[in-house]
Amino acid sequence: MGFLSRLFARPAAGPHQREVLCADAQGLHRMRYTEWGDPANPRVLVCVHGLTRNGRDFDTLAAALSSHYRVVCPDVVGRGRSDWLKDPAGYGFPQYVADMMVLLARLDVSEVHWLGTSMGGLIGMVLASQEHSLISRLLLNDVGPVITPESLQRIGEYVGKAPHFDSYAQAEQYIRFVSAPFGPLSDAQWRALTESSIRESVDGKWVMVYDPGIGEPFRQAYLVHTGFDLWPIYEGIRCPTMVVRGAQSDLLTAETHAQMGQRGPRAQLVEIPGVGHAPMFLDESQIAIAREFLLMG
Repeated sequence: MGFLSRLFARPAAGPHQREVLCADAQGLHRMRYTEWGDPANPRVLVCVHGLTRNGRDFDTLAAALSSHYRVVCPDVVGRGRSDWLKDPAGYGFPQYVADMMVLLARLDVSEVHWLGTSMGGLIGMVLASQEHSLISRLLLNDVGPVITPESLQRIGEYVGKAPHFDSYAQAEQYIRFVSAPFGPLSDAQWRALTESSIRESVDGKWVMVYDPGIGEPFRQAYLVHTGFDLWPIYEGIRCPTMVVRGAQSDLLTAETHAQMGQRGPRAQLVEIPGVGHAPMFLDESQIAIAREFLLMG
């Protein structure tokens, strides 16, 4: 961390649980988010999670950066503590982007930095490519304008199909299995991810904290209708961009990663060995990558 970053660091605070009301085709829903740091800090970092994850994935990163940023980690609708849509057909990027615009308006700032993992990165790409975008620095975590059919098939096999678990230990075993591409995590890190990923249901079993209804729109969009090419969106991005890739990722290929350094915003490229889809920014070496890029701006 540089001298100026240390000099102007603010006392860390949080986390605090907040919510914002968003509109959908059937009415209104609450999108909840976790906020870290000084709420008066004009420097804001928005961290958005992947398809079946939630904002608590960023607890470790947010705590590490909360002396510099007001860090905002939303649970995308249908995930975490946010409401579920009455009509699952609404689970898609038009709704997610609209909800994020409501959140950005609530934050009442002139610009934000954005860190998005997988789905959260795609939302960030769409927003950053727009004229008058508030995103002034973008970190894409293991996602790009081309997504492999193999990874879509892998995700489609489990999304929305998680069983009910008879015990906490059984739930953790499942999460370790489907999230094995996260890389070698400690027992404590797996426990933390499990705790934020499940809840106890009324029948005493444990269930995932996302709406199973997100699965079918995903399969319809990306498995039935093949083809996924967002190069025109990526090439519309004008802000400084970094793309982090897990070296064993089956979602963001090495070829696409390399092209992202040559096209559009000509992103700064980083590859993390021993990790697939996706790096989780739970250890200091990964956090340092995000910190150094984000605090450059």
